[in-house]
Amino acid sequence: MVGLKPKKGELLIAEPTLTGDVSFNRSVVLLAEHNEEGSIGFILNKPLEYTISDLVSEIEIPLQVFNGGPVEQDNLYFIHKVPHLIDNSIEISNGIYWGGDFDKIIDLINKQSISEDDIRFFLGYSGWASLQLDEELLAKSWIIVKNKYESEIIQKSPEEFWKEKMMELGGDYLLWSNAPENPSLN
Repeated sequence: MVGLKPKKGELLIAEPTLTGDVSFNRSVVLLAEHNEEGSIGFILNKPLEYTISDLVSEIEIPLQVFNGGPVEQDNLYFIHKVPHLIDNSIEISNGIYWGGDFDKIIDLINKQSISEDDIRFFLGYSGWASLQLDEELLAKSWIIVKNKYESEIIQKSPEEFWKEKMMELGGDYLLWSNAPENPSLN
């Protein structure tokens, strides 16, 4: 499970030693794309203080928005599990999709035809140039694990997600699961 090659649909778990990086410290990232040109992903466990209705006035339902990563943080992105309702969706893997017809999403949310269990919104994304992610993996900044949640990853609570992954990895990672986020505050 650990030590996989990066591919879309897998999860990147930030190594406990990846500190000082506000975006990626204790992050769990869903890889939406990985090829010779680079990689794109979305941080799943960094909720923002915004809701989608704060950002898009046409949406009446206040769904949570997450920090997707440090790239293009003025743009809105989304993953979902309802491609049959949203045209132009791109499959990531195992029933999880990204993108699609945003006007249709507005309509579906307002009609309550889709809910927070079906879709997750992000400001920005995580991006790596060609071979950059491979270099970060060699530097032991990330651990790659399979996405065992498949499309249900959208429903995963962000609060304990990184800690849960540390506990699943076991060994020395168990110690990190209970360490404070900022050890200097200990």
